[in-house]
Amino acid sequence: MTAQEAIDLSPNAPTEAAERLRSSQIPDDKEMLRAAVELTRDIAAARPEIYWPDMLASTLVGYGALAGAILVSNPWAALALGLLASLALYRALLFIHELTHIHRDALPGFRFVWNLIVGIPMLIPSFMYEGVHTIHHTRTRYGTIEDPEYLPLALMKPWSLPVFALTAILLPPALLIRSAVLTPLGVVIPPLRKLVWGRASALAINPRFDRRAPEGKFAQMVFWQELGCSVWAIAVLAASYAYGWRPLVIALCVMSLTAFLNQVRTLVAHLWENDGEAMTVTAQYLDSVNVPPPAKFSELWAPVGLRYHALHHLLPSMPYHSLAEAHRRLARQFGAGTTYAKANYPGLMPLLERLARSTMRAH
Repeated sequence: MTAQEAIDLSPNAPTEAAERLRSSQIPDDKEMLRAAVELTRDIAAARPEIYWPDMLASTLVGYGALAGAILVSNPWAALALGLLASLALYRALLFIHELTHIHRDALPGFRFVWNLIVGIPMLIPSFMYEGVHTIHHTRTRYGTIEDPEYLPLALMKPWSLPVFALTAILLPPALLIRSAVLTPLGVVIPPLRKLVWGRASALAINPRFDRRAPEGKFAQMVFWQELGCSVWAIAVLAASYAYGWRPLVIALCVMSLTAFLNQVRTLVAHLWENDGEAMTVTAQYLDSVNVPPPAKFSELWAPVGLRYHALHHLLPSMPYHSLAEAHRRLARQFGAGTTYAKANYPGLMPLLERLARSTMRAH
């Protein structure tokens, strides 16, 4: 999405920031990279007995709480249920991240069912991340202008941070307009179809990212997911027109909170200190963030393994349910003061404060 175009993309970093950016050229810690693979071989397989119940339970709780928020008359009960719905659906939605990394044969039917009950109803089908997120993990593209999921936020103006976070609340109505209006119009207006695909079909934060047209089997998958989203979005708008707008407004509010939570998580997923140069794998790791125990509430704002985001950049295919154990093994192996320990942080607020201070120092 291109909602972040309001952010200043012409940072003018001073000497202090420039010194910090030299870390992008640090050599790889080969011992750490080798150990990350060797110490975790036995926990590298995705376990369906964990994936399926987790995703289905999160979805069920989310939709149940959303229905409760719509139906109850007590405003405080509706607020509490709306918050629960947002957190549960947030967890269910973030399985889209797992779909981009697990082997296509690892969990038969999981992608289809997730799209059917989560991706399409929430208007964020898996194609919006598949084929996009993998670029972020490409060795030569991470942190560069070609990375759809990277902005040098630490080097931008301080007001960029609240703009970045708050624009996320516009995502749900934008997705509704995209699926109900723009996608159908694109069928008869090819230039519009090309524009929507290139600029509004990816969960990207880099406003310069222009997505290539889908090809082969992926194009087939995109067609059916787009069709499902359009039919659902049009049906939702028609039902709201016929029976009242209150349920849709509440649902959009819940989803806006979910989008905001994810955007805040994104703010602390990396240090965002790279100015566009290609980075070594170790530099990418150190520009990323782990928030392991004893940090509180990290499982709420960074669910499905995303509190181990730096470790994920070392082991992109490691299933989310194995990341905590992988972290324990590597922490025991290397200990404090090592390269591995340098990507571990105590919590959300210290990371937000660090990012805010970085923007102030840069200007």
